[in-house]
Formats: sequence, C-alpha cells, structure tokens
Amino acid sequence: MFAAPLAAALARRGIHYGWIMVALTFLVALSTAAAMGMPGVLMAPLRAEFGWETRDIAAPMGVRLALYGLVAPFAAALIQRYGMVRIVAIALSTVVVCVLSSTQMTTLWQLWATWGIPLGLATGMTALVLGATVSSRWFTARRGLVVGLLTAANATGQLIFLPLAGWLSEHVGWRAAVLPPIALCAVSLLLVVLFAVDYPATLGLAPYGETTIVKPPRFVAGNAVRNSFRALADASGSWVFWVLFFSFFVCGLSTNGLVQMHFIPLCLDMGLAQTAAASVLALIGAFDFVGTILSGWLSDRYDNRWLLFWYYGLRGVSLLLLPYADFTFLGLSMFAVFYGLDWVATVPPTVRLTAQSFGRERAPLIFGWVFTAHQLGAAVAAYGGGLSRDTLASYLPAFIVAGAACIIAAASLLTVKRRAAAAAAH
Repeated sequence: MFAAPLAAALARRGIHYGWIMVALTFLVALSTAAAMGMPGVLMAPLRAEFGWETRDIAAPMGVRLALYGLVAPFAAALIQRYGMVRIVAIALSTVVVCVLSSTQMTTLWQLWATWGIPLGLATGMTALVLGATVSSRWFTARRGLVVGLLTAANATGQLIFLPLAGWLSEHVGWRAAVLPPIALCAVSLLLVVLFAVDYPATLGLAPYGETTIVKPPRFVAGNAVRNSFRALADASGSWVFWVLFFSFFVCGLSTNGLVQMHFIPLCLDMGLAQTAAASVLALIGAFDFVGTILSGWLSDRYDNRWLLFWYYGLRGVSLLLLPYADFTFLGLSMFAVFYGLDWVATVPPTVRLTAQSFGRERAPLIFGWVFTAHQLGAAVAAYGGGLSRDTLASYLPAFIVAGAACIIAAASLLTVKRRAAAAAAH
C-alpha cells in the first residue's frame, strides 16, 4: 500500500528496499517465534493448574512442532501460488486468534485446539521458508548475511521473551505471559499489509547485488500440494538432499524440540528457579543472535560443509557435557554462551547448500522439505524428553542422545561433495 513511495524515498538515499523487506520479515519471524517459544514457560503452570502429566502437555506441543515443519514445503508452494503477503497475513491472523483463545482453555483438548494443531500450521507458514524466500528473491549479494539475520530472529524470538514470560507467569499468571507475543504479532500483521511486496521488480528494482531487473514469474498454477511433492520427487534422487535432511533432523532434535521445550523443567528438577532458568534460555537466544549472523557472514565466504561439520560437532560436545555442569545460574550461563553461539548457526550454510544444489527458484521448496526434517526431529525430542522424564525420572538421557546424534550428523556432512564456487552466488 505504501511500499512504492517509501521505496522511492529510500532510493534517493541509496537504500535498497530489500532491507525493508528484511526488517519486516525479521519482525514477523520474531513475533511468531515468540508465540512458539511460550510452552517452555507454560509447562509447569499448566501441570499445576490442571493436573496434567508432562507427557499430556508434551504430546500436543510435539505435534505443533511437527506441523511447524511439515507445513513448510507447502507454505513455499502456497507463497508461489498466492503471494507472500497474503499468506503471511493469514498466518499472523491465525496466530493471534489461537494464542488469545488459549487463555480461556480449561481442558486438554483445548490445548490441542489452540497451541497444538492450528498454531503449528500458522507459525509454519512464517518459519525459515519465509526467510529463504525473501533472501532468494530480493538478494544476490549478502544473501548469506540476510539468511543469518532472519534465522537469528526466528530462533531468538523463541527464547528472548522467556524472562518476561517467566516473570509474568510467576507474578501474574500464565495467561498474562502470552499477551506480549500477541501484541507483537498484531503489529507485524499491520506493517506487512502496509509495506510488504512480493518481488523487487514490482517496485522497479533489481535484486540487491544485481543491475538487471528480474521480471516476476507468474504465480505458479496448479495444486500447491502437487507442486510441493513434485519438488520432493526431484530432490529425492540427490545424496545432498538426504544428508541435509538427516542433519536438519538432528538440528531440530538438539535445539527447539529439546532445549526450548525441556530445559526449564530440567532446571526446575535440579533446583533452579523458573525465572533464572528462563533467563539462561534468553542468554542462549542473545548469543544465538550473534552466532547466527556471524554464521551467515561466514557462509558467504567459506566451505559450508566444513562450517556445518564444526557447528554440529561443537553442539554435540556441549550437550554431552551438560549433565556434568553445575546447575547454578553461573554454571549454566557458561553453557548458554557456548551452546547459544551454535543454536541455529546451521541454518545459513544449509540454505546456501540447498540453493547451490537446486537453484534459486526451487530452493525455497526444497528447503521446505529439509526444514520439515528439522521439525520432525524437534517433535521427537519434545515427546521423547517428556517420556524420559516420566519413565526414567530424568531429562538427562534425552540430552545425551541428542548430543551423540550431533556427532553423527557432523560426520555425515563430510560425505557431500564440494560444488563449484560459482554456484554459490546463484
């Protein structure tokens, strides 16, 4: 609505409108990820108020994480079919309605009907696939940096609001804790409607780093589900795809499905207060922000296979050593720094490897399927962590399994053959 005059004003100052799209996408990712991150704080209050078992709460949360990933390849196809702005607006509206409705729930099926199924579908529409789409459409130069920024927003949003949510949950109630993400999502919705644009050519611009205006493709005709599965069929013959699929499964297994979901309850079991545990997660988010942006910068310059090897390897070591850490705020802060720098640093090089292997237009669709693996791993960890707590009276076995899986994923990346450097630019 107001994109054209703003783009003209920025152009006179030498600022490309692609950076406005990055800012809008950053805010969307931050707000929806904040809504996704709430269950880690809500686990204990929901158990206390309703008497639900850990596994009862973990099941819909695990389904939510799975749907968050399963919808990703179809989100990419829907964006191609109906336009990015329209899909993002629908997704944000759904998030606001679901989270607001959850404050009135009194039974377990209502947890499934709010935080479980619809929230997973809606946030999946605005997950990493959106960032991959914006970066591939609007940027040639600085693409890795942009992916790093948008990935950092997605991961950090899941963690950085937790101290506030933890404080509100303890002093006001868990229903008050979900209000800040609702407000941020509403603001994001308004700004997207007013300023977001699907393609740079719509504003008479070339992608950042190019001089030739790339004509926007016609919206892809046909069934979005069929188009998405066709992309999967094409990619499934590639060894690169399966290595990325497996390694991203492990990424989800060792991050948001495990640490985001069960770290606070683990700390409570070890005697650390909820607000302090939430602050450690926020510290992880802060260092993740730095680490992921740095990873984006590195992925523009170095072999992405080796970057992923070191990221997964170091993450695995940190998780394997966690049971030996002193569960004090100071001791866990050291873990937060080391682990946080690597929280989702894996995303920029994974996106770039996908683009190198499958091309600019197909990359979002293929990455959508790779991201599905991430959330399947997260769902396994979300449920597995709860099962470990209920059956073994400890979360620690789940953390040890995740650490070992990271070591295996690191080794698998070295089986990917290096592509020509020229492919990385396009």
